[in-house]
Amino acid sequence: MPDPTAGLPPRYLRTPEAARFLGLSSRTLEKHRTYGTGPIYRKLGGRVVYAIEDLKAWVDRGAKTSTSDPGKGTVLPAKRQTPIPYAGKERR
Repeated sequence: MPDPTAGLPPRYLRTPEAARFLGLSSRTLEKHRTYGTGPIYRKLGGRVVYAIEDLKAWVDRGAKTSTSDPGKGTVLPAKRQTPIPYAGKERR
């Protein structure tokens, strides 16, 4: 019996393949995931996977036609975006 998925492109990519698809390093994509600035991902068991449509949508958020174009949104850098509140006593 022939495989019904033969010839179809992969629907989900693991981190290394998703990073190559985006032109990023795996570590950068992991940082985006940690800080919540990256594309939507899913966890299947212990595996992190990315839908190709989600990767394309994340990239498209940063699409612009000129330097003055506000675009649809912003693709943030892979770093913490909100300051961590001070948990100790107030400094004087």
